[in-house]
Amino acid sequence: MTKLAKSPKLLTLALALVTIAATQAAAQTLSGTVTNGTNNKPAAGDEVILINIANGMDVAANTKADSAGKFSFKLTDAGGPHLIRAVHQGVTYHQMAPPGTSNVDVKVYDVAKKIEGLGLTADVFRIQADTSSLHVTRLFAVDNASSPAVTQMNDHNFEFYLPAGAKIDQVQAKAPNGQPISADASPQAEKNKYAIVFPLRPGETQFQLEFTMPYSGSLKIDPKPLYPAEHFVVVLPKAMKFEASDSSLFKSMNDPSQADTLVEVAQQVHPGQALGFSVSGTGTISDQPAQVASGGGGMGGGEAGSESRPGGGLGAPIAAPDPLEQYRWPIIGAFVVLLGIGGWIVTKRQGAVSVASGGAGARGPLAAPITGPGARNMAGAAPEGRSAPVALKQSASSSSTAGSALLEGIKEELFQLEVERKQGKITLADYQKAKDALDHTLERALKRQG
Repeated sequence: MTKLAKSPKLLTLALALVTIAATQAAAQTLSGTVTNGTNNKPAAGDEVILINIANGMDVAANTKADSAGKFSFKLTDAGGPHLIRAVHQGVTYHQMAPPGTSNVDVKVYDVAKKIEGLGLTADVFRIQADTSSLHVTRLFAVDNASSPAVTQMNDHNFEFYLPAGAKIDQVQAKAPNGQPISADASPQAEKNKYAIVFPLRPGETQFQLEFTMPYSGSLKIDPKPLYPAEHFVVVLPKAMKFEASDSSLFKSMNDPSQADTLVEVAQQVHPGQALGFSVSGTGTISDQPAQVASGGGGMGGGEAGSESRPGGGLGAPIAAPDPLEQYRWPIIGAFVVLLGIGGWIVTKRQGAVSVASGGAGARGPLAAPITGPGARNMAGAAPEGRSAPVALKQSASSSSTAGSALLEGIKEELFQLEVERKQGKITLADYQKAKDALDHTLERALKRQG
């Protein structure tokens, strides 16, 4: 009889080592399924690309989904995060694969040139002014509720008007649950009309534009809406004055978390409706809303944001129910100033509109664009879907829910960090410092989830 057989401890250790080795070997394969969400059938023949995020968004491998929609990759660096990109009818869809993941499923959708009933959850103007120029940040939250679900894509996919004389400084787009990326707004044949060529996938897509205009103390703006909108919102400093051409269309909202702003809201806007308004005076808006509840509010509030690490976290929600909780995330992801007033700009579709206030934190700067084979208007690292992770919107009382939210935040920050390094927008020292902090936090989060 061998020493191993005589010693239970040695036998147990040997079995443990064999188990670990088998587990590590299994982790070297990343498999999954690509499903067509339009017909709920396997997306046979779709291109599937493996992207190594740890190596700066390098394309590690590519393959085709088989007749059952299945794909598989052999990983040479299973310890790092990966991104799965599936290309269907020229549009890309993405799913993150964090370290240790062995199975990833991606949902894609058929492409249609035009979707009937496309609408906006919100159209928001954030206005500031000095003595010579007007500065505007505009957010569109576009709702694609097509049934069966399809992606709209054409040569002038999302159109809108800007005031005469507007100079566009920056455009960014964000697919449902994706990462914000740079986009372009192209002038159309009609004066002051623009279009963004970015896929409108099922769910909610957000566009954020920053533009400036010459300003001499007062200005009239006519939004000329092209889509039905649940809410049209104008946010400006209290030092400035707002005057609507039709005062019956707008309702003033008093936001206790944003004491230096005015919020004017028009509801259930229809295409072509006269929503003209004038602004006058000068003023700026604070970038950080005040806290409005104990334990919640501002940047870095709450359990996930208390640590001094990249990405921060959302603050704990206020105790009062929030009727627009379903759509708070698109506003948060666009710009900080609307965090406190989100309670008035969006509502649940099933409930009546009511007034509530809340505070939340925000992530860092919007991510830079990502390029690579088959990457047509990449939409980010998280799975395509209707709304943001529930863990970021519901009560943080459950430790498992809070852990999931923390993991999602860490994954997004890792994704953005690698993109910035690849594009040379961050020094090697700053990159390493941030990555070490994220790796440490990710390791702790994974241990907590067990």
